[in-house]
Amino acid sequence: MNSNLLFEFAVDKENKTIHVTRAFAAGLELVWKAWTTAELLDQWWAPQPYRNKTKTLDFRNGGLWHYAMISPENETHWCRFDYETIEPQKSYTGLDAFCDEAGNINTAFDRMQWLNQFTESNGQTTVNITVTLDSLETLEKIIGMGFKEGFTAGLNQLDQLLTTLN
Repeated sequence: MNSNLLFEFAVDKENKTIHVTRAFAAGLELVWKAWTTAELLDQWWAPQPYRNKTKTLDFRNGGLWHYAMISPENETHWCRFDYETIEPQKSYTGLDAFCDEAGNINTAFDRMQWLNQFTESNGQTTVNITVTLDSLETLEKIIGMGFKEGFTAGLNQLDQLLTTLN
């Protein structure tokens, strides 16, 4: 990871949100593509030693990303992201959830509302991420499961991937 690039991670328990800001030394078009295409998402989304495998990705308003994070022991954790709004190369929103292989949502967890915003300045692209949860209990459960560590690792993997694609 380029330690000169902006990285912030904050948990706001009062508003049940997680805010992440991460800059990348790459242009907006490439960073956007890395967040919105299965081929690139599968290379960085799951924190190593896990790997990511997309079952389907339909990146459009009302579309779905159905994917699995797979452990070194081949334990599979299915997730789905339902895209709500997309402004190309600016932002997208959606609902994230744990699910099964068929895409049926695991109701033991609240769905997480994501807002990802992309801006470019001086050859760097910054992604501002806000994850909002319905309950403090779910927020604490997600943090306790290692969300900060896992997401940070994934973003660092994206940073490395972008250096190979520039």
